[in-house]
Amino acid sequence: MNIVEVLMNTIQSSGFAAITSRQAIMLLVSFVLLYMAIVKKFEPLLLLPISFGMMLANLPLAGLMYDAQEAAHAGLTAAVASGSQEQIQAAVTELASTHWYDSGVLRIIYMGVKSSIFPCLIFMAVGSMTDFGPLLANPISLLLGAAAQFGIYVAFMIAISIGIFSPEQAASIAIIGGADGPTAIFLTSKLAPELLGPIAVAAYSYMALIPLIQPPIMRLLTTEKERQVKMSQLRQVSKAEKIVFPIACTVFCVLMLPSVAPLIGMLMLGNLFRESGVTDRLSDTAQNALSNIVTIMIGTTVGATANGEQFLQVQTLAIVGLGLTAFAFSTAGGVMLGKLMYLITGGKINPLIGSAGVSAVPMAARVSQVEGRKANPTNFLLMHAMGPNVAGVIGSAVAAGFLLMLFQ
Repeated sequence: MNIVEVLMNTIQSSGFAAITSRQAIMLLVSFVLLYMAIVKKFEPLLLLPISFGMMLANLPLAGLMYDAQEAAHAGLTAAVASGSQEQIQAAVTELASTHWYDSGVLRIIYMGVKSSIFPCLIFMAVGSMTDFGPLLANPISLLLGAAAQFGIYVAFMIAISIGIFSPEQAASIAIIGGADGPTAIFLTSKLAPELLGPIAVAAYSYMALIPLIQPPIMRLLTTEKERQVKMSQLRQVSKAEKIVFPIACTVFCVLMLPSVAPLIGMLMLGNLFRESGVTDRLSDTAQNALSNIVTIMIGTTVGATANGEQFLQVQTLAIVGLGLTAFAFSTAGGVMLGKLMYLITGGKINPLIGSAGVSAVPMAARVSQVEGRKANPTNFLLMHAMGPNVAGVIGSAVAAGFLLMLFQ
């Protein structure tokens, strides 16, 4: 065999010869997302691993998301369809000798997403980084956090009405409106795992694009006078209140809606690590090492579910559109309730803080602060906006638990 034949054989057995048009498109999409993460700095801690995982999954013949047991089951199904006893016996033997660890490395890590372990661990990390003080200082913020889940229910009704999604799929798409990636992953992995890739990418992409999506809606729905409102300083919250809150919130929410226990339980456990004052090492681990490790795992493997053969479909475009609709209506819901509170309180509440009711902490609160400063340079809305912001984390988890109770 001469050198030319060796080169030809090498090329023919390489990924260059096996790449499909859909895989090529998905590679280009991953490059765009990498550009957004690295150059534009749009939520890079999430978007970079997601986009790189998408790139890895669409490199042909790499097999990083290969599912050995799924392939063995498919082989058995094909053998049964053929009717050949020899093929059936061979397929049964193959299935019996196939183990989970024969799968691709990203598929194995993905088990943490599929089993909901990773989303729950992320919630523990979020809880350890969250200060519920602004919410406790101004409990009315809880209503703003609830109002900002409005888009979830609007998107659910629209998804059902267009007729291409089942109720379970519609519920999974709608949760994008909560602007909470782990919650979207948790619910989708339970109700519609086949849509996990596009839903996760849409959820995290819209979270990253909050500074672009929310301001036009906020300005459209508020007047200059409303945006200029300065709010009074929040009261000091006692340590006892901060310790009692995660315990009481867990008991109340889980008794009311048992299906929310995994998310609320882990969120409040992490927060109790933070506020108790006796578990500094656990709090530090949850905030830093655990959060970073799980973010890498969940981001890379979720991105790797965006396989070109399954991702580039009409359903995916509909998911992207519905996700944006959900996000817009959630922002509008929070702002509109903020306007109502502005009227009820005689102009003491700035409606801009209502937009922070989506649970993208703390980015949504920062957007409220930026818009408030544009209208009034002496405005300081950040801490006021953090109340609805952390309330939104609870609200999106409760909404996910409610949808899970309805459709699981």
